Amino acid sequence: MKVAAKLAAGLMVLAISSAAWSARKVDLDYHVKLLPQTEQAEVRVSLSQGSAVRSLDFDLGHDGTYSDFKADGQWKVTGHRGLWQPSADKASLTYRVRLTQARKPGVYEARVTPGWAMFRGEDLVPTARLDQQDGVELVSRLMFELPAGWKSIETAWPRIGKHKFRVDNVSRLFDRPTGWMLAGNLGSRRVRLGETEVTVASPKAQGMRRMDVLTLLTFVWPQVEAAFPRHPAKLLVVGASDPMRRGAFSARDSIFLNSRTPLVSENGGSPLIREVVQAIGRFNDHDSSDWISEGMGEFYAIELLRRAGGVTDERYQAIQARLARESKDVTSLRGEHVSGATVSRAVLVLQELDREIRVKTHNKRSLDDLAQAVMRADRITTAEFVQLAESIIGESSVVLDSKLLR
Repeated sequence: MKVAAKLAAGLMVLAISSAAWSARKVDLDYHVKLLPQTEQAEVRVSLSQGSAVRSLDFDLGHDGTYSDFKADGQWKVTGHRGLWQPSADKASLTYRVRLTQARKPGVYEARVTPGWAMFRGEDLVPTARLDQQDGVELVSRLMFELPAGWKSIETAWPRIGKHKFRVDNVSRLFDRPTGWMLAGNLGSRRVRLGETEVTVASPKAQGMRRMDVLTLLTFVWPQVEAAFPRHPAKLLVVGASDPMRRGAFSARDSIFLNSRTPLVSENGGSPLIREVVQAIGRFNDHDSSDWISEGMGEFYAIELLRRAGGVTDERYQAIQARLARESKDVTSLRGEHVSGATVSRAVLVLQELDREIRVKTHNKRSLDDLAQAVMRADRITTAEFVQLAESIIGESSVVLDSKLLR
């Protein structure tokens, strides 16, 4: 009986494996034509076999970003959602999207000019609920048609042609373009750091210190690799000067850095390294636990520089004193959008927690182990963070038994 059972189990595994290997591949292509004269892009979403997809239910937002829809099959807009039911054979949905986005008058989150465009891929294709046939695997590609005179396009996705990229996100059923993107007449510098191809790109005459960025990343990267097990195959850093928003901001495997933003701030942290940590860590907190991701980013922006030898012990003590001054009035770390003072206090808590973990585990574990556990979690709350920390320590945490977390 045991032999028969094992044989049956083996046949079942083989059948499942065969079914997985025989999944029908259907092309899902995104063709993007940039239109600088209207600060828009024309996007065509194409399926090589429309019958493979029952529907795509898009969230179009409330601000009129998406317009001029034309579809093969049925297209229906209800409120802020658009439902596409493709026709059976080759099918496409075409629309226009406004790419220029102002954070406030004269300050841009994303921008299209006569010579270049900088935007996030998330804006090209809205989020959508996908209902597809069983046994189908969508193979997604992203292609750009650039205006006359524009020479190149950079994204964080693997390049498979001159202006063509493979889009493959294993964590999502519906693969759509994400991350920072930059097109136009660009200056670029590239280097391979460990397992990661790093590209730093900016429009010409924007004051971006590309070699400075590469040098800092090269200096710190061994510490990044030691702290985090997940290293992206590709990391893109894009930059431009005012009137783009000041600061540094991460997206999927990509970072925007305003060229006027210092690589290392006067306060001792690095906006660039902070966003590298955010891009690699992809910390996803919820339930008023924004202090976790923001605190982790700022903690490692200081810590990785220190580990690399870029911060002396005296400077590190001065940084801690500054954090204490900034956060002396903070009574709680909880909240959906935490303040700078709250982030400073979160960094101090994480520094204390790192010391507690090292002492109680006799230097066998550190905050790195906790950060890696948070990275593996799909979502994290404060209570779950405490549980993970205590599982690493092997007992309750004195540092996390604090009214700051309640």
